[in-house]
Amino acid sequence: MSKKILLVASVQSHIAQFHKPLIALLKNMGATVHIAARNNLAEKNGLKIDGADEIFDVPFARSPISRKNLKAYKILKNIIKNGNYDVIHCNTPVASILTRKAANKARKNGTKVIYTAHGFHFYKGASRKSWLLWYNIEKHYAKKTDILITINREDYETAKQNFKTDVKYIHGVGVNENRFLNFSPEKVAQIKEEFALDNYKVILCTGELNDNKNQKTVISAMPQVLAKLPNVKLLIAGNGRNEGALKDQINALGLNNNVFLLGYRSDLENYVNAADLVVSASLREGLGLNVIEGMICGKPAVVSDNRGHRELVVNGENGFRVNALSDKEFAERIIEIFSSESLYKKFSEKTVQMAKPFTIEPVTKELKNIYEELLDK
Repeated sequence: MSKKILLVASVQSHIAQFHKPLIALLKNMGATVHIAARNNLAEKNGLKIDGADEIFDVPFARSPISRKNLKAYKILKNIIKNGNYDVIHCNTPVASILTRKAANKARKNGTKVIYTAHGFHFYKGASRKSWLLWYNIEKHYAKKTDILITINREDYETAKQNFKTDVKYIHGVGVNENRFLNFSPEKVAQIKEEFALDNYKVILCTGELNDNKNQKTVISAMPQVLAKLPNVKLLIAGNGRNEGALKDQINALGLNNNVFLLGYRSDLENYVNAADLVVSASLREGLGLNVIEGMICGKPAVVSDNRGHRELVVNGENGFRVNALSDKEFAERIIEIFSSESLYKKFSEKTVQMAKPFTIEPVTKELKNIYEELLDK
């Protein structure tokens, strides 16, 4: 395949974190790969994009009403005009809207447009405002999309029933299984020494420190956990605007010896393997990469009950799903798992099996089939 592909996202860290398997696939298929996204890699501790032939810094803003997006749109439109791309593959809501608008003329001239929805902003239980705004926007731009890729069943069914485009389902973005199985024992030992984890049960919570990821509920659960099991520690990996508020919460609850904010980590494979359990209290989740990473390593999960987590965690099989806002439910299920060796062993064995479809090899096959089908038309 001698084709030219443009991958677009709001920020370059999104491409670096989630689309390395796609870039590798396209390069192996003989394609030239360009990237268009805002360069935020300096904020992400050395995260980088591998394999791309050219990278354009496009100043996308997260807010759909930001004036910065006018500049981003003009830059992107010029990139598309001069690029003569065979396929434009866009990601993230705002960037995907601007991309499909900018690609309108190119699409009429034969360029194919793919959009991967990493979790619609409208979903069962979302606010009426989200439905009124985002559902109607996505429905409109679906008409300007050749293939819409979804990564959870709820989004797939919604799009399949309501949008006028070809809708596909795949098992996420493909987690690098080898990375999490070939961790550094020396680094894990250093982590355990640094945070005095020996003889403690360790919980890992990973994600940007923001309202949606809702780390405050997990922190609120810790005093209840410690009242029953004093030998538990919580590690929280990620950076974001809520860092100060979470530090204040940890101090107010007297948890400085049991809860640690790690900042953004580019070596999560070592922290996952230093942990015994993964948790996520996200209010909204397209899939939950951090949960898959834990599953690969045999870590049971206690997660909030949302559409993305339902793809990964089955109650009583590899962990538990609970109310996102209930610190009591989180505490009860964490205590239950840590209090039973047989339950922990059962969950640990089952979760490794359940992670397999979400790893690089099967997801790459799904993506390859999509690209081959699209380019054969």
